[in-house]
Amino acid sequence: MSETTTHIPEIRRLQRSRSDRMLAGVSGGLARYFEIHPAVFRVGFVVLTLLGGAGILIYAAAALVMPDEGKEDSIATAALRNRQDRPWPLIGLGLLAVAGAILLSRAVFWPGGDAWWLFLIAGGLILWITRQPAATPSADAKELAAEDSRRVRRFFRRLAIAFAVFLAILVAAAAAFAAVFDVHVGRGIGDRDYVVTSAQELDDSYRLGIGTLDLDLSRLQLPVGETHLETRVDVGDLHVIVPQGVALRAHGEAQIGDVRVLDAHDDGRNADVDVSGTGARVLVLDAHVGVGSLHVERAVR
Repeated sequence: MSETTTHIPEIRRLQRSRSDRMLAGVSGGLARYFEIHPAVFRVGFVVLTLLGGAGILIYAAAALVMPDEGKEDSIATAALRNRQDRPWPLIGLGLLAVAGAILLSRAVFWPGGDAWWLFLIAGGLILWITRQPAATPSADAKELAAEDSRRVRRFFRRLAIAFAVFLAILVAAAAAFAAVFDVHVGRGIGDRDYVVTSAQELDDSYRLGIGTLDLDLSRLQLPVGETHLETRVDVGDLHVIVPQGVALRAHGEAQIGDVRVLDAHDDGRNADVDVSGTGARVLVLDAHVGVGSLHVERAVR
């Protein structure tokens, strides 16, 4: 008579790592449990911290509830287990929970600040992933727990792979866009406003990588002759106001966008406008926009 041996799969414990830790070992423990590189979790905590400080609170909460590697109890469960013999750790844990709840109410999980639906989706996904099919016969609790852990790990591995692929595609698209339209982020990002009132203050060129550049020359007194000026915005809007009483000789172009220089206008792909003016004082303007709008107008007295 042969004996049948039932194999009970080992349940993987979620615990803080001792060998792979930078602070408390939370990211290393999550990485070992879900079989994902710890950098994914570390980047997630950093991003949530930068978005409003939530990353610090989540990390601290995980450090409290996840046991250290090789130990049965976490800081929180140890305080609860020994609450009668040692009440002070439980009091301290309660004070930390109150402080965390107060800070959490002020933290921002998402740029809009309203992300309750993320928790709703996450909770629903976990319930759906760990559901027990009706056709499955009753099994040992340890087997069910191990199967739940495997399902959750598989789901998060696939999610991490999908996110990595999406991020790679996004980076490749951004690199291709920057190469095609000659975008230089090093020139700056944001809004730049310049008001120039004298020829000594006027630079030869004004450049911006991404954003809006406004150059106001309405009160500028130019010397007799030609004054050369280059302006450029790789992605965004460029607005130049030229002074009264000055002739304008300008070349404005946009790889994709709208170009308007005084009364001349062009738009679409490779929009190009030339204006030729003559006089004793001439502003020679070379204005370029990669993707966006270019607007050059005369100052109103």
